[in-house]
Amino acid sequence: MTQDPYEILGVSRDASADDVKKAYRKLARQLHPDVNPDPDTQERFKDVSRAYEVLSDPQKRAAYDRGGDAFSQGFGGAGQGFSFTDIMDAFFGGGAAAGGASRGPRSRARRGQDALVRLDVALADAAFGVTRDLKVDTALTCEACHGEGTAPGTSPIACETCHGQGEVAVVQRSFLGEIRTLRPCAACRGYGSIIPDPCRECSGDGRVRSRRTLTVKIPAGVDHGTRVQLAGQGEVGPGGGPAGDLYVEIHVEPHPTFTRHGNDLHTTVSLPMTAAALGTQLTLPLLEADLASSAETPDGEKPVTTYDLEVRPGTQSGSEQVKRGFGVPSLRGGRGDLVVSIKVDTPTRLDPRQEELLRELAAIRGEESPDGQNEAPTRGMFGRLRDAFQG
Repeated sequence: MTQDPYEILGVSRDASADDVKKAYRKLARQLHPDVNPDPDTQERFKDVSRAYEVLSDPQKRAAYDRGGDAFSQGFGGAGQGFSFTDIMDAFFGGGAAAGGASRGPRSRARRGQDALVRLDVALADAAFGVTRDLKVDTALTCEACHGEGTAPGTSPIACETCHGQGEVAVVQRSFLGEIRTLRPCAACRGYGSIIPDPCRECSGDGRVRSRRTLTVKIPAGVDHGTRVQLAGQGEVGPGGGPAGDLYVEIHVEPHPTFTRHGNDLHTTVSLPMTAAALGTQLTLPLLEADLASSAETPDGEKPVTTYDLEVRPGTQSGSEQVKRGFGVPSLRGGRGDLVVSIKVDTPTRLDPRQEELLRELAAIRGEESPDGQNEAPTRGMFGRLRDAFQG
């Protein structure tokens, strides 16, 4: 068996560090005991690992190129042993490529978390949009240290345990010899540096909690539970890292006369029995937000604040009328409808003259002793549409 590490790995003497690593990965995939348990193959795998230990170390490689004995530099288990991390890289690729953490010290700066706040708005404001000032309590960059976490005039120093690498080697014995694995340094928690004099304002975290006021523009058409995203307005990350996002969750307060179903508005109008029987013309107010909204009207015209409702003679209680385009603006354009339900009020108290007139009317109509009849429940417009689609 040749003792030349270049020949063992099958690379030339002027091969780059990347070429050496590629050759080792290729052989490790073929010869690893988990793939090929043959005893001869295991011995060859040990030789390949030892050869890579020499050629991957610039000092050992330079010593061998000057005529030194490669095996005395670490072959045969006398040195530090080969890196278990390199074996894992051979099978699964580099740390970052395989989804693991990249080697070397990790940054103190990390992205902050997203924040969620609740905003109560009136139905009109949710339907037609509003701009509100919102007070939020989040982590902000420390002004004393500008996110560095160090006291003024000081700076982090390199960790003496890992010498600024952020990780330390741990050697363990196995049937393959000594296996060296890399673990985050416990002294510096993997940062590669230590803050000897932390900032007093933020205790070295680089951020402090503070209350601030944001101006939030709520678009027209949002509904209960809608979340408005404010990019970069969430929690500032540790070490002065970038801020997360702020989500404003809309909670719509009940309205005394209007309710919302999708982009449609629903309301109920009460009429006297006589008005329902004879018919009438009503002028009723729209949702209050239209008072300040002139965008829906042509230039030069006043905003529409009311709508006309024509009640035909003989209108029944529970009937509905639909006013097209008087509902809630959609986030994707267009606008819903206003659905008006008619409620006919029957008088509960009559004076003698009123009672006399009603009895005369009943006599004229032949309704003094009416025969009651059972009928199917009255269906609203949407119920009738649903029945029509269902056949």
